[in-house]
Amino acid sequence: MTMAHAPGKVILFGEHAVVYSQPAIAVPVREVQAQVLLEAGLPDQGTLVAVPDLERRFLLREADQDDPLARIVRLALRAVRQKRDPDLTLTITSSIPIARGMGSGAAVSTAIVRALAKHFDFWLPSRAVSELVYQTEVLYHGTPSGIDNTVVAFEKPVFFVKEEGWEFFWVDKPFLLAIADSGIESSTKEVVGDLRRRYEADADRYQPLFYRAGEIARMARSAIERGDQPALGRLMDENHELLREMGVSCPELDRMVLAAREGGALGAKLSGAGWGGNMIALVTEETRGRVNIMLRLAGATRVIFSRVR
Repeated sequence: MTMAHAPGKVILFGEHAVVYSQPAIAVPVREVQAQVLLEAGLPDQGTLVAVPDLERRFLLREADQDDPLARIVRLALRAVRQKRDPDLTLTITSSIPIARGMGSGAAVSTAIVRALAKHFDFWLPSRAVSELVYQTEVLYHGTPSGIDNTVVAFEKPVFFVKEEGWEFFWVDKPFLLAIADSGIESSTKEVVGDLRRRYEADADRYQPLFYRAGEIARMARSAIERGDQPALGRLMDENHELLREMGVSCPELDRMVLAAREGGALGAKLSGAGWGGNMIALVTEETRGRVNIMLRLAGATRVIFSRVR
């Protein structure tokens, strides 16, 4: 029996703009995890993939080529030099909300790769894991930036620019995030595609918004590296206004952002694709309780607190 895990993630700054070559910052959220339990299967069974949460079971040899779970299993088996369909059962569970911008797909894929590598005693560096997972992100998101697979596979705060790559950076003073779920599923592929169509129809309107979001991400990295949390909160507020101008927020997210600020948060913004999913707020130990109450009164179905180090 072999077990492997992978964390969720949130984007702090630069969602959407990152697709247009601007920087973004993402951090792992270890308070939620995807887990894969790998066990020996029956003789001649082949590889069986079970997802109890979704009431789904399938044999790898019968799965479509474009099935994301089947694809990552096949890629991982090839990476660990398994040329046959081994008799294994993979059971996948996850506490990461689906379609909420928290990297559920990337985390499940990462946990699958880690479990198979561990089972076959084959070492895969985090970069190789990330590159494998990216190949399934295309199926989930259409034109992924690559930030989800990077931050989940490395489990470190990442400063990411699509054409230039990524860097780890120093968190001078750990800070606390409240991550609130709107209860609304959001398809990254759909939101990104809609914004791309609007951008292509009116680039003069959207390009300055992307550029300013990139500037904010750079300033946010500097604020994190020097431990300036008030500045970080103000940048979150400004980034949210840009996302509203891009047309990717929604009344439910806006309401929770305002509630978090009223509760004492230093700043708040949507996180991820938008049109639902999650928002994040920068809080302190002194304000977390009141922010939690305010977010739930504003409609949050779940609030997770995560410390970024």
